[in-house]
Amino acid sequence: MRQLIKSKCDAYFDEVVAIRRQLHQHPELSFCEKETAELVKRCLASKNIEFQSEIAGTGIVATIKGESSSAGDISTSPEMTGKVIALRADMDALPIQETTDLPFRSVNEGVMHACGHDAHTAMLLGVAFILNDLRDQFAGTVKLIFQPGEEKLPGGASLMIKAGVLDKVDMIIGQHVYPDLPCGSAGFHAGPFMASSDEVNITVKGRGGHAAKPAERDYTVLAAAKIVSRLSELNASTDGLLAFGSFIADGTYNVMPAEVKLKGTMRTYDENKRKAMKDNILKVSIETADELGCTAEVLVEQGYPSLTNDPALTEKCIALAKECLGERNVTDVPMMMTAEDFAYYSQKIPACFYRLGTSNPEKGIKAKQHTSNFNIDENSMKIGMETMIYLTLNLL
Repeated sequence: MRQLIKSKCDAYFDEVVAIRRQLHQHPELSFCEKETAELVKRCLASKNIEFQSEIAGTGIVATIKGESSSAGDISTSPEMTGKVIALRADMDALPIQETTDLPFRSVNEGVMHACGHDAHTAMLLGVAFILNDLRDQFAGTVKLIFQPGEEKLPGGASLMIKAGVLDKVDMIIGQHVYPDLPCGSAGFHAGPFMASSDEVNITVKGRGGHAAKPAERDYTVLAAAKIVSRLSELNASTDGLLAFGSFIADGTYNVMPAEVKLKGTMRTYDENKRKAMKDNILKVSIETADELGCTAEVLVEQGYPSLTNDPALTEKCIALAKECLGERNVTDVPMMMTAEDFAYYSQKIPACFYRLGTSNPEKGIKAKQHTSNFNIDENSMKIGMETMIYLTLNLL
């Protein structure tokens, strides 16, 4: 079966690369993926794969039903026969001006696939083509989720779930390109994997006035500085992260502002600690401002939840990935403070989200995601397809 999958991936590889390059050349921002969705629909229709479109705007869900009465030798878990597994790819790009010299570089000014979603979409299409060819080889159903808006709140995953894409789905698998690993490898982590991400907004208010007349004005800037300091100390004693990237005190040499605005990010791997951190931010900010005769308004805008890989499912996936890629090419990757809206899926059903190695320093491919010169070794897409197909067939 591994050899059959590999030969199929080889056969479709050029087509998948062409799709990725087309997507890379024509990136679209979150929830604006109209042309991307049209391309996905054309590709699915060309292979007579059933799909539903315009889900959560531009989202698409393709369905492939296995035609085997028994999973036969493919299945390592006979009790899983007849299950429904979902596979997910995101489609949106970022507001970044590309600086690569690729012949298929972005033609959309200020928009770039700098996070690899072009590769995710192309690989999932390749997976769809091959599973469709192999539908007489497996039992159960595969749902392929082409999702909009991963990079922008409220996150396309949350909207897709509200639209019912997880109905009757038993488990979900997702993969993400990862330049920290070399092409040919994959990285997994069971349990808590990626952090929640919330936006912290604190406004300190008081009387503005002349710096030389402290009796006639309040210590708004000092109060804001103390809030940042105390919250930083609080963060040091927790498993979370709180960092402020914006401190705006719009005064001048001898003018104390009546208002100081702080903006930061709050991250944690645990939903209970997430709530506790939010409560502490509110308490510390108000009390600190009050000590200096000021007030503090706190707004924590909720972002993506924490992403937790189901331990049992992930351990199965690790074992299967080692069979597929070889043990030395499968590694454990550390927990990450970055966030992903795949987390919404992981909060609902057993999920496994893993990383696909894409770097190749010998080819000069080593730039990180969300940078203007990001690229991947396209050979990694063949590895990604092989891995996802092998996991899917065995889990079914």
